[in-house]
Amino acid sequence: MSDAPPHAGLASRVRRLIHRPTGNALRAAVLGVNDGLVSSFCLVMGMEGAAATREAVVLAGLAGLIAGACSMALGEWLSVTNSREMNTKRLSDMAHEIAHAPDTAMHRLVSVLAAKGVTRADAEREAAEIMRNPKAAVDTFARDVLGINPKERGGNPVQAAVISFVLYGSGALVPLLPFLVTSGPSAKLSSILACLGALGLVGWGTSTFNGRNGWFSAARQILIGAMAAAFTYGLGALFGSL
Repeated sequence: MSDAPPHAGLASRVRRLIHRPTGNALRAAVLGVNDGLVSSFCLVMGMEGAAATREAVVLAGLAGLIAGACSMALGEWLSVTNSREMNTKRLSDMAHEIAHAPDTAMHRLVSVLAAKGVTRADAEREAAEIMRNPKAAVDTFARDVLGINPKERGGNPVQAAVISFVLYGSGALVPLLPFLVTSGPSAKLSSILACLGALGLVGWGTSTFNGRNGWFSAARQILIGAMAAAFTYGLGALFGSL
């Protein structure tokens, strides 16, 4: 039989309650692919509307893919880097508070534990136990008070940039693939069908985190994407005739 006191592990159980999986990774993946898909679809249809040659469509599409993917990757790198720097500063401030204002830190930790359903007496005992180890205290405050994983501190900026580049590029490649293997009306029709099918899959994917019916989300995504592509096709046709 364990010798651990009945209140032992309360903070870890609270952390598990707070940090349940939310599907943020899936959401980011779906939206990343969608950004590349819609942007490239509109670009390709705009070029087609202007009656551009197959070579021009492919060149413009590839240029748009690379430019968009690089922009997304840079934006993600900056976002994650800034988040890490901000979280590092917040952890440093928290460590300073624990070291120089332990009573304040103790009161804050007790309040957090109590707010998560731990009895006041157990929260005070658990907080006192945690505060005996400054490193453990910082770790607990990071997770339970600041909502930060102290090991990741906001994620890996290089990894985030690479994933963003790949996801955007994967979506942006869909409208271009038919033009890489064929030309003329068959390439255009194949590109449209491929994009509409991909938009449906993206819409279905969004239903996993937006609470909507999968068919509704897929149909809505197809409609919006088709309208955007039709608009750029019309603009292309207009400017191409000038």
